Amino acid sequence: MSAAIDSIFELFARFGAGGYGEDLSLERHMLQAAALARASGAADAVVVAALLHDIGYFLVSDGADAIAQGRDIGHEALGAAWLSRAFGPAVTAPVALHVQAKRYLCAVEPDYFDGLSEASRLSLALQGGVMTAAEAAQFAREPAFEAALLLRRCDDRGKDLSRDAPPLGHYRDLLAAALRR
Repeated sequence: MSAAIDSIFELFARFGAGGYGEDLSLERHMLQAAALARASGAADAVVVAALLHDIGYFLVSDGADAIAQGRDIGHEALGAAWLSRAFGPAVTAPVALHVQAKRYLCAVEPDYFDGLSEASRLSLALQGGVMTAAEAAQFAREPAFEAALLLRRCDDRGKDLSRDAPPLGHYRDLLAAALRR
C-alpha cells in the first residue's frame, strides 16, 4: 500500500471522530458521501473525491475549532492541494470545487438553500455567499463542473444519523486504483 493511502488512513484515525458542526463525525459524513456517490453510479474518481472531500479539516491543528468558531479555513483548497501529491485532477478538482458548487446551487436552484443543514447555511456566508449570475456562469464552465455538483449533492445528503456506510477499509482498493501513476 502506498504512503499516501497510509497517510489518509492515519488522518482518519486521528481526526475522523471529530465534529464539524453537524450531528455526526467527519468520518461518518465522508463515508456516507462516498457511499452515496457510489450508489448514484458516479465514476470511481468522484467516489474517491466524495470520500476525501473534507480531508482539509484534518490538515490543520484547529480544523474542528475553526468550524465551531465560525472561521473558514479553506478546507476545500487545503484538501485538494494535499491530495494532489498523490491523485490527479479527476479526484482533486471536485474536492477543490465542492464549496463553490454549494454557492452555485444556491444561486441557480431556488429551493436548494432551504434544504441545507444549519451548519451549511452558516458556512455559506463565510465561503462567499450565494454566487452572482456572472460567478455562476463562470463556474458552469469549469471542466469538473458536473463532478463538483454530484459531489456537493452527496455532501449535502451525507449527514444522516440513521444511514450506515461501509468503513474506510472498504475503499482501500479504490483509493489505490485512483492514485496518480
